Amino acid sequence: FIDEGFGSLDADRLDIAIKTLLDLRDTGRLVGIISHVEELKHMISVRLEVTKSTSTGSHARFVTNG
Repeated sequence: FIDEGFGSLDADRLDIAIKTLLDLRDTGRLVGIISHVEELKHMISVRLEVTKSTSTGSHARFVTNG
């Protein structure tokens, strides 16, 4: 798991970081990213989104792109 750190990267460095993580995934490794960077939603094909609810606590759901 990688916890954040992406928010301080410029667009080029973010692309390099994501490509590196996807390359790791393609070798059979499971990669988890904890992030609030909105652009990552479109770069990651399957993600677990956790959203805060004021009345019932948090809600988690799996989301797939594509």
